[in-house]
Amino acid sequence: MKILHIGKNGNVERFSGKNAFADSVERAEAVIGLSAEEYLQIAADADAIIVDAIGEVTGELIRNMPNLKIIHSEGVAYNKIDTDAARECGVYVCNSQGMNASAVAEQALLLMVGMLRDVAGGDRSVREGQQIEVKQGYMARGDLFELSDLTVGLIGFGDIARETAKLLKAYGVEQILYNKRTPLTAEEEDKFGVAYADMDTLLQESDLVSLHVPVNPATTGMADAAFFERMKDGSFFVNTARGELVDDGALIQALKSGKLRMAGLDTIDLEPVQKDHPLLQIPEEIGKKILFSPHIGGITTSSFKRSYAMIWEDIETALNGERPKRIVNGL
Repeated sequence: MKILHIGKNGNVERFSGKNAFADSVERAEAVIGLSAEEYLQIAADADAIIVDAIGEVTGELIRNMPNLKIIHSEGVAYNKIDTDAARECGVYVCNSQGMNASAVAEQALLLMVGMLRDVAGGDRSVREGQQIEVKQGYMARGDLFELSDLTVGLIGFGDIARETAKLLKAYGVEQILYNKRTPLTAEEEDKFGVAYADMDTLLQESDLVSLHVPVNPATTGMADAAFFERMKDGSFFVNTARGELVDDGALIQALKSGKLRMAGLDTIDLEPVQKDHPLLQIPEEIGKKILFSPHIGGITTSSFKRSYAMIWEDIETALNGERPKRIVNGL
C-alpha cells in the first residue's frame, strides 16, 4: 500500500505517534502547488492521498491514479479537492472534522478579548514609553470592555462554534445568539446556553459577531457591505473560519466609518498574505482597528495529533475495503 502526502514534509512522522498501520505503508512526499503531472510522476500508483487543508487535488490527478481509494484532508477544509471527480471515480473524500474545534475556539476567544482590551495598542504603548498616558485615556473614555458586557452572535453552529459557546459561557456571557440553516432543539440550545436568531436579528442585536461557517457558493463573500451595515454601530467582528467569507473592501469601509470598532482576523482572503494585500495598504489609523493572527487557530500540536488519528483510521478502513467514518463527498 502506498500513500501520497501533499503538504509539509515531516507532518506525518511528527503527528502520527505510534501507529502500526502508518508504519506499514510506503509513503511519498510532495509539496503543495505542483501540477497534476508532477504529482503523478511522484506517486501515480498511490492508494491514498493525505493533503494539507489548503492543498489542491484536481480531477485530472484523481482520474489518473488507478489505485486511488481515498483522499483525506489533513484538516477540516476540503474545498480545493475535486469532490465531484472523486465521487465519479468511486474515491472517498474525508476530512478531520472536529480535530481543531477546541483550538480554533480558543483563537476566537483570544481575538475577542484581544480586541476588547486593545492588546496590540497596549503593547505598543508600553514599548513607546506611553503606558500611563494610554491607561489614563482608556479610563477617561471608558472604552475597555469585558466579554460578559456583550451580546455575542455566532454565525454557523458546528463543532467550533459549539466550543466557542462553551468558552463564552465560562467568561460569563449571558446572551449568545446563533444562526444556522436548521435550528437546534430546545434541549440543545439549553445545553450550550444559546438562542436562535434570524440573520437580521443576530446582526442588529450582537455587540460582537463571529463567523463559523464553511466556504461554499452560498457563503463566499457573505460578509459584504449589506452585512456590515446591518450590524450595530461600534460593534466587533471576528473571523476564524475562512478569508473568502469576507469582502475586504466592505470590511475596510465598515472600519473607516466606525460601523465596526475593531475586527479580529485569523484568516484573510488571498493567503499566503503578501505586503501588498488590500488590508495591509490602508491608512495606519484604520489598520490599528484590525487585530491579525497568522491563520494559526487550528494548527496546535494537539489538533494535528487528533487529525492524524482520524486520518489513519479512515485510510486503513478504506484500504481494507470498508466504508470510512468521515466521508464528505456523498459516497
